[in-house]
Amino acid sequence: MAKRGKLSKSCTKRNMELDRISNLPSDVIGKILSFLPIKEAVKTSILSSKWRFQSAMLPHLVFDDQCFSTQNHKTFENIVDQVLLLHIGPIHTFKLSRPDLPATSEIDRWIRHLSRNSVNELILQIWKGDPYKIPSCLFSCQDMVHLDLYNCSLKPPSTCKGFRSLKSLCIDEVTMAQDVFDNVIVSCPLLERLTLTNCCGFTQVKIHAPNLKFFHFEGLFEHVTLENTLSLAEVYIYLDFDYDRRQAPASYCHLIKFFVHLPHIRRLTIQGYFLQYLAVGALPGKLPKPCLYLSFLSIDIYFSDPCEVLAAQCLLRSSPALQELEIMANHENQDQAVNVEVKSWLDANQNWSFTQLRLVKITSFSGSEAELDFIKFLLSSSPLLEILTVKPAASVVDSLELLKRLIRFRRASVHSEIVYLEP
Repeated sequence: MAKRGKLSKSCTKRNMELDRISNLPSDVIGKILSFLPIKEAVKTSILSSKWRFQSAMLPHLVFDDQCFSTQNHKTFENIVDQVLLLHIGPIHTFKLSRPDLPATSEIDRWIRHLSRNSVNELILQIWKGDPYKIPSCLFSCQDMVHLDLYNCSLKPPSTCKGFRSLKSLCIDEVTMAQDVFDNVIVSCPLLERLTLTNCCGFTQVKIHAPNLKFFHFEGLFEHVTLENTLSLAEVYIYLDFDYDRRQAPASYCHLIKFFVHLPHIRRLTIQGYFLQYLAVGALPGKLPKPCLYLSFLSIDIYFSDPCEVLAAQCLLRSSPALQELEIMANHENQDQAVNVEVKSWLDANQNWSFTQLRLVKITSFSGSEAELDFIKFLLSSSPLLEILTVKPAASVVDSLELLKRLIRFRRASVHSEIVYLEP
């Protein structure tokens, strides 16, 4: 009898624990399932009928290599088919990203299914084979808020009116014609975040987006134009080729044109050859309208190029709120050195000081006189400077001698320190 009593108590305790799991509120079950990969979430359906229906109502569907370990394309496709077939309710997020999955007709079928379910977020990354041709039904997803595409080809139907609800667009290795790019951007009135990486098919980057706050670009272009981008606060541009300054007339100033519609810019990163592009034309001493809110600036600069130096000086003089500055010295054009003397930073900026600059980081520092002149100017013109970090280029032979020269420079800030990193 004693054993039976103990056994009865054990079963009762187990049943109580099972009932506790089964009777969890639906929102709690949904929260638990949201942290699990689909594979694990589906397994919970055996716990009870309540859990079974909850796993079929997952709003966020992620299919990637972490979700399923199978290398068999058909098995993976069957799993996606099964999940979509049994799914109940809206699908907020659908992510498809597997290194071994090429573009297949099954993806067309999945997108058609999503287009009928008002998907909010679509992440489609095709890592293998030719670009995937996006089916026309995708452009009917007018409730979509976020779209992320990799290795795809965009050619919307003539009746396409864009994405009226889209707030975030990220396209990487995507092919589209110039008119398609222009229409897609203009037809997203609520767009707030735009990322373009190594795209092809268009050479003119014209952005017309009144609500845009973040813009990231990496790749090639002939011209970049920002219009009606008064809300833009963060910009990153990496131009991936040596820009030919002869393409534009001398009276045309890329620098002024670029900043006209950036009155509220707060963070700006100029990488690759973009400063060379901005240096085209007649450069002013200051921008017509200063960047009053720019607090972070990162620049790739070739210190021996007088045009790039003038463009950088103009931008620095026009940034009175600058607090953090990152400089990477560019040495790729050393073989094409400009035979024009670069005017000293100190001589060109005698009446200028950085009243809010606190942090400076300079990388790929070679120790050239032009670079040392720039550092001397920064130290003598930054009364609130806290830390100057210098990392020399790998080609630097005598780092100790360079450090000795740096610490001898006059400093406007008595609290500033120089951090010298190893190459």
